[in-house]
Amino acid sequence: MERRYLKNLEDWLADTDRKPLLVYGARQVGKTYLIKNIFAEKHFPNHYIYIDCLKNQKIRSFLDRNIDPERIIAFLSAEFNVDIGKDTLLIFDEAQECLPIITAMKYFCQEKREIPIIVTGSMVRIKLKRKTEKKGNEGNFLFPVGKINQLNIHPLDFGEYLRNRNKKLFDIIKDSYFKSAPLEKEYHELALDYFYDYLYVGGMPEAVDTFLKSNDYRRTEKVLSELYSGYLSDMELYQVSKETIIRTRKIFDSIYSQLAKENKNFKVSDIEKNGRNRDLAASIDWLEFACLAKRCYVQKERVTIPFEKEGSTYRIYLSDIGIFTYQSKEKATSFFDGDSRNALSGAYFENYVADELIFHEQELFYWKGKNDCEFEFLIEKNGKIYPLDVKKKRGTLNSLEKYAAHNHVDQVIKISQGNLGYDEEKKILTIPFYDFFLFLEEAK
Repeated sequence: MERRYLKNLEDWLADTDRKPLLVYGARQVGKTYLIKNIFAEKHFPNHYIYIDCLKNQKIRSFLDRNIDPERIIAFLSAEFNVDIGKDTLLIFDEAQECLPIITAMKYFCQEKREIPIIVTGSMVRIKLKRKTEKKGNEGNFLFPVGKINQLNIHPLDFGEYLRNRNKKLFDIIKDSYFKSAPLEKEYHELALDYFYDYLYVGGMPEAVDTFLKSNDYRRTEKVLSELYSGYLSDMELYQVSKETIIRTRKIFDSIYSQLAKENKNFKVSDIEKNGRNRDLAASIDWLEFACLAKRCYVQKERVTIPFEKEGSTYRIYLSDIGIFTYQSKEKATSFFDGDSRNALSGAYFENYVADELIFHEQELFYWKGKNDCEFEFLIEKNGKIYPLDVKKKRGTLNSLEKYAAHNHVDQVIKISQGNLGYDEEKKILTIPFYDFFLFLEEAK
């Protein structure tokens, strides 16, 4: 399976000023497969050492007592019976189980920079946050500020999904978009079919792989069910109390229903009758640090840069549209049957757009005006603010006039199943759902 992050790893490897690389992301997004089975096998065949810090107690015990690069290299050379030099890649997986290796990255950067080293873990950000919050920074842990490169791995975005499923159509869509030309009708309709499949399957590598091989929605649903249960089980790990675990699960389980209601703002009382935002803060933080969900903060009336990330009004989106669809319990026929698609909640399309923004390292913000006027998302590009309107069908932008009364409008982005087009008079760029990843890549 092709992943766009391979280029990130190759750029890191080619960088003459590279530092040790910390790779993180949610569980089961394909970090290990990407680093070990694709990147290492391609660029370091038979010249890489892979260490699972969860399973390898012997090496974990050594690293707990030693963070000196010379000693680590000597130990690994003896353990694996190899000479370790600049042509040997060191991979330390599940690093949350052995935080001293993250401290050691500082010294590898200072003393053994020529040796490529990648450290990765699913829950590493949670363990790092908790460790750095402890008074006195206990033990020998020290976060290597300024001494590492970092890469966040996400599920497959729609572009990756399409590239793996139909490379020819991917190329046609990409060529058409960068020529600012709408797709021919038959290609447009085919691209939307693939898009609706993606709404159901999502971007988790195992779910995508299962669907690509079987084209079977039931098998794919089984994979999504197992992933969902796995995430719920993970919530028992790395949390401080049973109360926090219960709250985290309730919040996670409620995300579809919260977004599907008329007022999509996260409602604390749906979780706890007399609850307060501060009571749920630790649980929401856990979901964000585990890369399972993301808050989207409201911006009111006049919008300024930088956007505000504070306040008690926000929405929460799941970080994979397949997991979101599984949570909704919507049947697969609603996605591959043309007539049934019309009944789908707008929440699916909004969560899809939110995910694409997350995958392309964008923070989430939305605009709320008076009389229920809103734009689902806002993005900033080159010092300009662009409101994003997400519509299942074509529709009109009822909020544009109210937004323009308080803000300068350079361009409005409408994301829908309509074809690519631009209304010069109203300054509205219509982007079909299947093109949105290209817009975000262009916006970097």
